[in-house]
Amino acid sequence: MKSYDELVELALEARQMAYTPYSHFKVGAALMTKEGKVYKGCNIENASYTPTNCAERTAFFKAISEGEREFEALAIVGGFEDQEKLELCSPCGVCRQVIREFCDDDFKIILLTGQEDGKNQYEVYDLTEILPLSFGPTDMHIKPNSR
Repeated sequence: MKSYDELVELALEARQMAYTPYSHFKVGAALMTKEGKVYKGCNIENASYTPTNCAERTAFFKAISEGEREFEALAIVGGFEDQEKLELCSPCGVCRQVIREFCDDDFKIILLTGQEDGKNQYEVYDLTEILPLSFGPTDMHIKPNSR
């Protein structure tokens, strides 16, 4: 099982792979399963914008495509490519809904809030804190993780 510090470091690694020729805003994500396996994702832009995919969804889609269905935590880091110190970068609404599709209310989202003296600073949120009053599988009368 990875620590939150390790997940943030893996998200920073993933950020380096981002393809962002238009916005120059690079995001990395590291998604940990309940078994402790980690899937990394980065944002991938497209000239027509609509097919652009966020780092969080990239990580989730990689994991789901490999048969994973139970998740523990997700670390997210982001900022402009020339930004020396990164600040808070939270998931967009679409990513929050994807997270809700596959995760329980107590799923942890780790957001980098800064970097000081070579140490990453972050805050940890439950899914319900970043997506209150959400609509998900249980509203469709589907049991979590039976998908």
